[in-house]
Amino acid sequence: MHNFGRLITAMASPMKPNGDIDLDMTKKLAQKLVQSGTESIVSTGTTGESPTLSSAEQIAIWKTTKNAVGKSIPVIAGATNNNTAESIKLCQEAENAGLDGLLLTVPAYNKPTQQGLIEHFTTIAKSTSLPCLLYNVPSRTALNMESTTTLELAKIPNIIGIKEASGDLNQIKKIIDQAPTNFYVWSGNDSDTLPIMRIGGVGIVSVASHLIGSQISQMIDLQITGATSEAEKVNDRIMPLCNVLFSETSPTPLKYALDRIGFSIGPTRMPLIQISNENAILVENELHKQKIDLPV
Repeated sequence: MHNFGRLITAMASPMKPNGDIDLDMTKKLAQKLVQSGTESIVSTGTTGESPTLSSAEQIAIWKTTKNAVGKSIPVIAGATNNNTAESIKLCQEAENAGLDGLLLTVPAYNKPTQQGLIEHFTTIAKSTSLPCLLYNVPSRTALNMESTTTLELAKIPNIIGIKEASGDLNQIKKIIDQAPTNFYVWSGNDSDTLPIMRIGGVGIVSVASHLIGSQISQMIDLQITGATSEAEKVNDRIMPLCNVLFSETSPTPLKYALDRIGFSIGPTRMPLIQISNENAILVENELHKQKIDLPV
């Protein structure tokens, strides 16, 4: 098992009311996540609104997050985009800032071929000594990284795993069955945590863990110790909350939920906007039904 652990939180990026990044709240949120069971943090990934952050803002958030948690848990930088050369520069900045790993996301918009993905990720991985976690999220990138591509990249020593958010269990099972034993698969969707663990996945890169980290950690522990029916009960209990956090584009519902429990981390940046009234009611209703783990 890699030292990233089984429960990784894709951390939101706190913003001030005027839209500036809020480093004080970044520190507080990171520390609260550790207290509620997070074993690693992804900083400035999709949930962290990386497309709307400048490189300088990303670096500031990475440094603040790492300083906040120290050596207690790893911090993984969401440090790539659809420009290979720029991604390499960002990854080098993350390494220089003392981060513990890198999240390498399939490029959006320019839609490289599968061979292009291999060359893109290989070039980035070879530019750093940090362990790298691939991220396949076709719902956002309009490009699925096929299992054969992932398996080819799994041969690179410092590419240690993948956050798989395709939802394609056949594809994911092929990766798990054929990858080297030191290559790990995390679910990229809270709703797929147990299904992927049942076929050999190791855990989850989670959004819901901002709110229910201890319960997700408990569910994972139950699953790996063979108490599968008990794990399923936890899953059934928390799934409605996981689902409403994606009632519209994440992290909008998450930021609203955190505000409602008394731990406001500010707004999203445009083009993401305030949650709709309809979805706000859904989130509010579910929060009243759930036990919230984040200490506030």
